[in-house]
Amino acid sequence: MTIRNHTVVTYFQFLPFSSIPEIQVSLFCLVLLMYLSTLLGNILTTLITMVDVALHSPMYFYLKNLSFLETACVPKALAVLSGGDPTISFENCLLQMYFVFSLGCTEYFLLAAMAYDRCLAICFPLHYNSIMNCTLLIQLVFGSWFCGFLSITIPTYMISTLSFCGSNVINNFFCDIAPWIVLSCTDTSLVELAAFIISFIVILGSCTITLVSYIYIVSTILRIPSAIDQQRAFSTCSSHLIVVIIWYGSTIFLHVKPSIKDSLDLIKLNKEVKKALKRTVQFKAWA
Repeated sequence: MTIRNHTVVTYFQFLPFSSIPEIQVSLFCLVLLMYLSTLLGNILTTLITMVDVALHSPMYFYLKNLSFLETACVPKALAVLSGGDPTISFENCLLQMYFVFSLGCTEYFLLAAMAYDRCLAICFPLHYNSIMNCTLLIQLVFGSWFCGFLSITIPTYMISTLSFCGSNVINNFFCDIAPWIVLSCTDTSLVELAAFIISFIVILGSCTITLVSYIYIVSTILRIPSAIDQQRAFSTCSSHLIVVIIWYGSTIFLHVKPSIKDSLDLIKLNKEVKKALKRTVQFKAWA
């Protein structure tokens, strides 16, 4: 079957990180170590927050939900690095992309919900327990998951209708949106527009909620008369704020732009940086 004298693409092939076997082995060991440490940290986070009654609070409930994110693309990347089959079918690639970005969007919404939670805890401490009750907490978490998976439905459907009849090599370690745009032999302007709008709404929208929450937090802390109390209040959210700023800054730089193709070569490194920052947030929250 051919389209315009080109063979129709039914599968894709991930581009190796390096053509040098020694580097491939080193990368495999590094990624495997990071992956296992992430899984171990997530399992410990979940178990500790379940067992320790003192950690039965909204913030740790958010952390338990964050623990389920950022693992969708690593197994296939490890298989490729270990010398396994570097190919992936069209359907599996589409499914991987959907889950990776759905979980990513969920993470942004959860971070915004966590910022709102900290805002209530610091700005309205006497009313915090009555406002952030079990019902509101479940609504915020469920809403984050629901909106996260709903956000990627439209671009996923649009990508599924594209034709691929040229190169099938993906210059990434997972099925990102950008490679689909680059490899398609049909018009992708609507897909790019949809992806840009969703990126704008999800990333900048959740970023705005987070920053507005922290503006209220900082203004409230500055009105506290005691310097020790100020430091104590700020310490509960300072590490989260720093990570959120770095995280959102790098994500906005990469994804919120009219042309998806411009971001393709930068995404590999950025994904690993975001995972490391996420682990930092979880570690700081425990401490």
